Amino acid sequence: MIVEDKQEMEGFWVTSAISAIKALSYVYDLLTFPVFLVLQRPWEKRKASRRIKARPIAKGEQTVTYRSVDPPRPMHITLERENIDTLEKMFSWVAKMHSDKRCLGTREILAEEDELQPNGRIFKKYKMGEYKWKSYTDVDRLMTSFSRGLSEFGLTTNKNIVIFAETRAEWMIAAYGCFKQNLTIVTIYATLGDEAIAHGINETEVDTVITSHALLPKFKRLLSMVEKVKTIIYMEDQLQPTDTTGYKEGVKFIPFSDVIKQGNSSTASMVPPQSDDTAIIMYTSGSTGVPKGVLLSHFNIVTALKAFCDAVEIKSDDVFLGFLPLAHVYELLAESVCLLTGVPIGYSSPLTMIDSSSKIQRGSKGDASVLHPTCLTAVPLILDRISKGINEKVKRSGIFKQAIFNFAYNYKKKWYKRGYDTPFVNKYIFGAARQVLGGKVRIILCGGAPLTPETHTQVKICLCVTVIQGYGLTETTSCATVMDKSDRSTGRVGAPTTVCDMRLENWEEAGYRVTDTPCPRGEIVIGGDVVSAGYYKLPDKTKEDFFEEDGKRWFRTGDIGEFHADGCIKIIDRKKDLVKLQFGEYVSLGKVESELKTCPLVENICVYGDAHKTYTVALVVPNQYYLDEIATNLGITGKNLEELCNNLQVEKAVLQELVEQAKKSNLQKFEIPGAVKLCAEQWSPDMGLVTAAFKLKRKAVQERYQQEINRMYAS
Repeated sequence: MIVEDKQEMEGFWVTSAISAIKALSYVYDLLTFPVFLVLQRPWEKRKASRRIKARPIAKGEQTVTYRSVDPPRPMHITLERENIDTLEKMFSWVAKMHSDKRCLGTREILAEEDELQPNGRIFKKYKMGEYKWKSYTDVDRLMTSFSRGLSEFGLTTNKNIVIFAETRAEWMIAAYGCFKQNLTIVTIYATLGDEAIAHGINETEVDTVITSHALLPKFKRLLSMVEKVKTIIYMEDQLQPTDTTGYKEGVKFIPFSDVIKQGNSSTASMVPPQSDDTAIIMYTSGSTGVPKGVLLSHFNIVTALKAFCDAVEIKSDDVFLGFLPLAHVYELLAESVCLLTGVPIGYSSPLTMIDSSSKIQRGSKGDASVLHPTCLTAVPLILDRISKGINEKVKRSGIFKQAIFNFAYNYKKKWYKRGYDTPFVNKYIFGAARQVLGGKVRIILCGGAPLTPETHTQVKICLCVTVIQGYGLTETTSCATVMDKSDRSTGRVGAPTTVCDMRLENWEEAGYRVTDTPCPRGEIVIGGDVVSAGYYKLPDKTKEDFFEEDGKRWFRTGDIGEFHADGCIKIIDRKKDLVKLQFGEYVSLGKVESELKTCPLVENICVYGDAHKTYTVALVVPNQYYLDEIATNLGITGKNLEELCNNLQVEKAVLQELVEQAKKSNLQKFEIPGAVKLCAEQWSPDMGLVTAAFKLKRKAVQERYQQEINRMYAS
C-alpha cells in the first residue's frame, strides 16, 4: 500500500513538472518564434528538402531510367581538368596541394596495464596518449618509400598483392604505395573465416601478404592452406614485439618499417598505372556463398570519388574518424574522399573509440573525445546499438528524467518537421549524448544495409547530427545513390549520383512493375563508369550479372526499389530474400527483419520461411537488458543469459513482443513469426553468421540452427 502511494505521489509530481515545463515552453516559443523565423528561414529548408533531385530520361512498359539533375561541383570539375584518372595521380596531386596539412593520425598507446574491476576480475587496459599526425608530404614520402621498398625486396613481379589488416594508417600507406607500382591490391576482410581467407589468397595466386601484428598468428593455421605465399610483411604493434617463430618453413617475414627503410635509400623506378588498370580485387563479404572478387579499376574509383564530392558537403575544418574495415569499398571510398579534399583522418577501433570502450582505462578518454571528429561512417547495426543504448540509459535514469527526455525528444521532433532547429534543447538536453562521439560530429554517413526510419530519426535528434544514407554495392564501387544534405525524410537512400544512371526493371514474379502507381517499382539496375568489369575468374557469373548497352556498363543488383516523385529511391525488397509460403503468399524476409529489429528487445534477427508451411519463424539474438526485464516481470530471477534463452516462458513472452511490434509495423498475418528461438551467442563475422558489414549470412545462420528451425515448425 505504501509503495503504491509513493508511486502515485511520484507520478503526480512528474505530471505536474511536465505540465509546468510545457507551459514554459509555450511561452518560450511565443517569445522566440519571430527571431527563429528570421534567423533559421524554415521555408527554405522545407523547399530544399522537396526539390527534384533526379528525373526519368527513358520510360517504357518494362523499364524506367532516372538520372541526376545536379551539375558537377568544383572538385569534380577540377579532377576532369587536371586529367586525374588514377589513384596514383590523385594522391600525387593532393600531396602538393595540402603539403603540410595533417593527413593521417594514429593515437599513441603508452602502456597496457592491469585494471581491477568491481567484480574482482582484472582486465588489460590501454594507457593512451595523444594523436600523432603525419602530413600529406610525410604520407606521400612513406608511400613512395614503401613502393620502392617492395621493389628492392623483389616483391613487384607478381601483379596481385594481398592486404589483410585492420583499419589503420599503414593500410592506406601500403595500398597507395602499391598503386605507385601498378600493383593490384587484393582486399580481404580481417573477420572472415580461414576457408574464405584462403580462397581469396589462392584464387588470386599471390605470393606476398601484407598483414598486421594482431592478425599474424592466424597464418600459423593459414600457411598450410596457401601454398604460394612466400613473403609476409607485417605492421608492427606499438607495444609488443612480433613473434615470427613457429611458422611454416620457407616463408620470409619482413617488418613494415623495414620495407620503408629499404625504400628510403632506393632509386628504383616506379611504374604508374593507367586508368583502366585494375586497382583492387575486392572480395565481397559473401552474404550468399563463397566471397567473390570484384574487379575495380582506377577509373571506377576516381569516378566514384567525383560523385561523392558532388554529393557530400565537405568543410575546410572537417576531421574524419576512421574505424570501419578498409577492406570494405564503402570505407575505402570515404577515406579516399578525405585524402582528396584535405580532411585529416584519425584512426580508431571499436576497442578504443569511446570513453566506455573495452580497452580504455577507467577515467581516460576514448579516441573520439580526443580527436573531436566532425564526420564518420557507420553501418546500421552501429547506429541501432547507439539508439538502443540511449533508450536503455533513459529507462534507467528514473521516471522524472525519462519524462523530461521524452518531452524534449517530441518537442525537437515537432519543430524539426517544421524546418526549425532547437539550440536550447540541443545544448541542455542532448548535449551529453553529443559528447559520446566527441561533441563536434555534424555528419554520419550510413550505408552497407537498410537503416530503419526509427533509428535514423533518433540518432539525428539525440546526437544533433545529419545522418546521410547512401546505397551502392562493391560491384558499383559503393556508388549509386546518396541522400541530399537537405533531404529531411527517412527510409530512403537518396537520388542517383551525378556519375551513374539508375534503372528499374519489371519483376513480374513478385508483382513489381514500373507502371505501378503512384511509384514505379522494380529491380534496380545501375549503369555508368562506376560499374565493375566483373568478377575475378568467374566469367559465367559476370555474364549473368553485368551487361553492356549503348556504350555503358550495367549491373543487376537483385534489390527492389521504388522511385518517388522527387527522384529519390526507397529499397523495398530483395530478390534473394523472397520466399513463397504454402498458400502462395510471398514474404520478404529482409523487410520483416527490418521491421522487427526496431523492437528494443531485438539485438539481431533472422526470419526463416519454409515453402511447405503457412507461417515464418524467427531466430533472435536478444538484448540482455530487456530480456532481464521480461524475466523479472515473469518472476524469474537469478538466471544467466543462456538459461533465459532456453526458458519456454521467456520465449513465449518474447514471441508476444514480436507479434505486437509486427502489428505496429502493419505486417500481414502470414509475415508474423509463429515461433521464436532465442540465441544466447552474439552473431559476429568471426562466427561466419554475418558479414563484415554485419549483413546476415542467411544460409549460414539457417545451417547452424537447422535443428532449432525444425523444432519450431514441429511445435
